[in-house]
Amino acid sequence: MTLKSLKSYFENSLLERYPETEITSLFFMLTEKLLGKRRIDVVLEYNEIVSEIEIVKFKDSIERLKNHEPIQYIIGETEFYGLPFKVNASVLIPRPETEELVSFIHQNIKNKISNSEFRIIDIGTGSGCIAISLAKNLPNAKVFALDVSKEALNVAQLNVELNSVEVEFINANILNWKQDTGIWNLEFVDLKFDIIVSNPPYVKVSEKSLLRPNVLDFEPHLALFVEAEDPLVFYRNISQFAYKTLRTKGQLFFEINEYLGNKMVKLLNDEGFVDIELKQDIFGKDRMIKGVKL
Repeated sequence: MTLKSLKSYFENSLLERYPETEITSLFFMLTEKLLGKRRIDVVLEYNEIVSEIEIVKFKDSIERLKNHEPIQYIIGETEFYGLPFKVNASVLIPRPETEELVSFIHQNIKNKISNSEFRIIDIGTGSGCIAISLAKNLPNAKVFALDVSKEALNVAQLNVELNSVEVEFINANILNWKQDTGIWNLEFVDLKFDIIVSNPPYVKVSEKSLLRPNVLDFEPHLALFVEAEDPLVFYRNISQFAYKTLRTKGQLFFEINEYLGNKMVKLLNDEGFVDIELKQDIFGKDRMIKGVKL
């Protein structure tokens, strides 16, 4: 089978499930991963023969795509904020909206790091995309990252090594931070932060029907969903933790559920934050919020 024939086979196999433009994009992502060929290489070498082993790998990928498995999990990697990241089913696939959050933080603090004691913590780090992107772009900052999932932290550690940065990881549940024993005493006694950022679970269980199968069936529910009875539980706990551990004029940043913008403004007000800024993403949806500790 030639590359040209493989492309036709790939497209015909997925036409009932994906738009043509998306199929083309998926094909070239796989040729780069499985064959080491960029798009231009494939076009220039359409008559090159593909080995049987490589054809089997494509057929396996086709079956996984038919089941709506995300291409990022199939190839095991993605790009975020211009950096490479390993991903698997233990972590959420980084989203463009979260890139906007990192940019929002970077714009707010890039000129404010004046000493080596500047500290950032990313709560619910997952793949480490936020923490690592900030560490890469703010080399004078000391970056911490926390997650309840050991499996997620294993992925994040791989991404630290992949991107040649330093991040200190902590395995803990932010909902337990008020406890007086264990990891919180060991890690956070006398430790103050300048920036706290979080993209916590914010999809209400009642909103499951709004999600596409590639998200609902494959991405970790632990990182996605929050009980509808208290959809702000993570935001409330993190805000209280932030007010206790931020330095004066330290900043708290969240990615938020687009439907909870006004409630988040009220929550940060109630928790004592000032200079609150609710920011929309490129689609005009309430997606980020910032507050400053007095």
